[in-house]
Parts: sequence; C-alpha cells; structure tokens
Amino acid sequence: MNENAILVKDLCRTYIVNKRQNNVLRNVNFSMDTGEFVSVMGPSGSGKSTLLYTISGMDRMTSGEVVFAGKSLSGLSDNRMSDLRLNEMGFVFQQMHMLRNLSVFDNIILSAYNSENGRTPSSRREINEHAKELMRQFDIMDIADNDITEVSGGQLQRACICRALINRPKMIFADEPTGSLNSRAAVEVMDTFNSLNRAGATILLVTHDVKVAARTDKALYIVDGNIQGELALGKYTEPEASREREKCLSTWLMDMGW
Repeated sequence: MNENAILVKDLCRTYIVNKRQNNVLRNVNFSMDTGEFVSVMGPSGSGKSTLLYTISGMDRMTSGEVVFAGKSLSGLSDNRMSDLRLNEMGFVFQQMHMLRNLSVFDNIILSAYNSENGRTPSSRREINEHAKELMRQFDIMDIADNDITEVSGGQLQRACICRALINRPKMIFADEPTGSLNSRAAVEVMDTFNSLNRAGATILLVTHDVKVAARTDKALYIVDGNIQGELALGKYTEPEASREREKCLSTWLMDMGW
C-alpha cells in the first residue's frame, strides 16, 4: 500500500472581506498516495485554486490539518514553510512568472542556486547538469540560451516544469497549467506531466478542461468550498483511450451538476 503524499483533514479557509466572513473552503477531506496524479475541477469560484494554495502552504489554513510527506504544516513558521516549498514542492502555474532579464536556462536553475543545497561551486555544477538533463528529457535543450520572449508557449511551460523539478520535489502542484496555451501546446504539456507521473511523480492539478483532467488518475469535484465527489479514471496509458475517458468524465461532471 502506498503512503500518503498529502492528507487533508477538515480543512477550512475563511477570509474576512468588508467585515463579512467568506468561507472559501469548508471542512475539506481527502488524501493522495505517493505517485498519484489527481485533478481538481469545479465551477468558477468553487475554491479550486484556494485549495491548492492552502494545502501547499502558500496560503495559511484557518483550521484543520494538512500532512505533507508525514509532516503537519499547521504549526510551521513562515520561514520553515518557505524552505519546505523551495526544497520539497514544485509549482507550475497558468501565468509562467519567468524573469525577462534571464535566459530560459537561468530561470530554470535560479531557485536551486538559492536553495540550501546550491551554494557551493560543486553543487551548482551538479544543478547545471540536472537542468540540462531535464531540458533534454522534455526536448527544449535547444532553447536554453533564448530569452523567454523568443520561445513558444508550450516550450515555455515545459521550461516551467523543468524549473519546478530542479530541486527534486516530493510533489508537484499545478494551477491551470494549460489554461493560456493553444490545444497543441496543451497536449505537449500534458504529455510531459504524464511522463513525469509514469516515472513516479506525485501531481495535484487544478483545471477547468475536461481533456486535461481525463489524463489524470482521479478527478475531485469541488463546489462551494467542499469536495462533493471523486471519479477514479485509472492510469492514462494510451492516447487511443482519451475519448472514452473524456466521455466518462463528462458524464460524471454532468451528474455532479457541472
């Protein structure tokens, strides 16, 4: 039996806006096994992104508990939480947030250079080699020296995935990673995520796209800050199965009120 990568218990996130209480997450409970690929779907404003930000510690929980790789996050200081995100988590977003004054390669290695394991000449040589391995793996080595304005959206998002992997994280969090891409680039990026997952990566992905979610192991459906259901799809192994998986997911989403 796989160990939990993430265990979420009675998670709540409340904001106070104009003296009014807004309960964005309401007693959320779920878990993910190590090596699992899970998508989160739901209507706009349902709490999808807040869930990702809260369980990864980018946003503080109001109550409840999140256990990440055996560690409870609720009692960690801001500095310890930042270290955990830097060294044990990887992030991929819809907006790619790369520095315009750096090349693609330098953007990929930057966080590793700033980590506790990246401060010596020998460790930085190792980081450089790891970055090159990742870029070769995802077929973007030829854009290493390019400015970020000189590459396609799909190439840039694959570079962001390399950046997310540079510190060898235990888990990857992705928030609408294909949301700003055309259909061809979206397929390239999902091919990359599926390849990572087959190699053992644990991934939690927020998406509104049925085609994207159909390539994950399991879909969670969230409404009004609470998970209303989940659908097990199994591992994505063959492109030929995509249409049937999408049909199955679409039917389930309609039953859930999508």
